[in-house]
Amino acid sequence: MNYPKLDVLAIAAHPDDIELSCGGTLAKLTKQGKKVGVVDLTQGEMGTRGTAELRLQEAEKAATILGLSVRENLKFYDGKFTTGHVNKIRLIRIIRKYKPEVLLIPHWLERHPDHERTHRLSRDAWFYSGLAKIPTEEEDGTVLEPHRPKICYHYMQKYEFEPSFIVDISDVYDIRMKAIEAYASQFHNPASSEPETLLSRPDFMQFMETRMRYYGNRIGVQYGEPFYAIESIGIRNIYDLVF
Repeated sequence: MNYPKLDVLAIAAHPDDIELSCGGTLAKLTKQGKKVGVVDLTQGEMGTRGTAELRLQEAEKAATILGLSVRENLKFYDGKFTTGHVNKIRLIRIIRKYKPEVLLIPHWLERHPDHERTHRLSRDAWFYSGLAKIPTEEEDGTVLEPHRPKICYHYMQKYEFEPSFIVDISDVYDIRMKAIEAYASQFHNPASSEPETLLSRPDFMQFMETRMRYYGNRIGVQYGEPFYAIESIGIRNIYDLVF
């Protein structure tokens, strides 16, 4: 089968994780003509609000807003998935199927255990996807050749870290917020009778804006999204930097 080759693939534990952490960066990439995809490992079925079916519908709506080329949900068990061999192979298969150049994954230190497990699983799959002696194929028998993304960056969720770089998302901030608002089941709704969560508190959106303004201010722009890189980052021209 012919699959679209992606420039960037972002991996997350739950639908809405990507929108809350690096949705602006993805929106900026798609506006630049890059092919971007998202893989959600679970359906978020253990979440306090909403249902798995509703979360999937919201994720598709957000994908359209962000201009994604691909969005898949691997339907791992929310809150229960492991970093074992079977799940690792499933994620390796995704990487080989879409052949992204850049991988975006959660940071390894996080409040939610699912986010930390997603980091470990994604980090392992990133490396092992390049090994020829790990065979993978699709259900129809299509052989998926080895492919390792050139670089892997970590996005910020609950816990903060000192970023290696910050992306200016000022021109796509409205798109970012519309993608987040696509998850209406998860955020503040005075008419909802479901229990309150951290995300559904009335002040959560203010917190999100404050964080993006803070990181934007650090690079002299209105809004920014922070990332961490383990390896050194090279640039071809110092004028590529934000002044």
